[in-house]
Amino acid sequence: MVNTQRPYPVHGAGLGLRRAMMGETISPEHVDFLEVAPENWIGVGGRLGRWLRAHTERFPFVIHGLSLSIGSPAPLDEMLVRDIKKFMLDHDIRCYSEHLSYCSDQGHLYDLLPIPFTEEAVHYVAGRIRRVQDILEQRIAMENVSYYAAPGQEMSELAFLNAVLEEADCDLLLDVNNIYVNAINHHYDPEAFLCGLPAERIRYAHIAGHFDEADDLKVDTHGAPVIDPVWQLLQRAYGIFGPIPTLLERDFNIPPVAELRTEVERIRQFQRDAESVAAGPAGGDQLSGASIHVR
Repeated sequence: MVNTQRPYPVHGAGLGLRRAMMGETISPEHVDFLEVAPENWIGVGGRLGRWLRAHTERFPFVIHGLSLSIGSPAPLDEMLVRDIKKFMLDHDIRCYSEHLSYCSDQGHLYDLLPIPFTEEAVHYVAGRIRRVQDILEQRIAMENVSYYAAPGQEMSELAFLNAVLEEADCDLLLDVNNIYVNAINHHYDPEAFLCGLPAERIRYAHIAGHFDEADDLKVDTHGAPVIDPVWQLLQRAYGIFGPIPTLLERDFNIPPVAELRTEVERIRQFQRDAESVAAGPAGGDQLSGASIHVR
């Protein structure tokens, strides 16, 4: 299932760039690419703007949007899409991704809410994604999101995700932590979910930490280190898809960059391991005997 059809926009192990990191050194020796949320930077000048420019000139960049609200009942914010298009041109952005969710109606709700897993929603969302791609004149990647309720559900999360990707003819940002969180909260097999994804649509991956509310309730926070079962699931993803580019997200409780580099280096090591297995005489699935246990 390794993606051999289209090149990835970036390579290696990346890090989400946050304003809290100002004053620290981020080196291309340790981090292969960076990511920001465009809404946090569009129109920003002065010292912050210069700081961003200094990084977009030194690193490959991707952007991960927060407010496109692709499943919203409100009209699509085409002005935002045009601003993102200009931002991408100004900073030579390699890929734009967004959440397969919604966060607005008459105003922004400051949370990522689940789109109903229905055939009607597939057609509605796919049409809006196609419109975004027409404006941008390029494909976008939609992220599989964490969710805590499934109102009006008529199909599985995996079936809904695949149907949207197919009908919109868009790409996938694979969030490994979200699969783990959802697998526990909604009682499904994370490995089976991975195996059901279209390899040729994956552009890159996210990995992050989460909060353990209870044994059977995990909350996607991006506020803690990545835990071992999520690392194992990332390795499993590499066994299925090969060492896809992977970015570490951390949105609060942000430690020094040197500490984050430890997790970025762990991504790199798993990627090297996957490459070694793929190059070996037998090839095949590097974790064919491994399993990820969820309760």
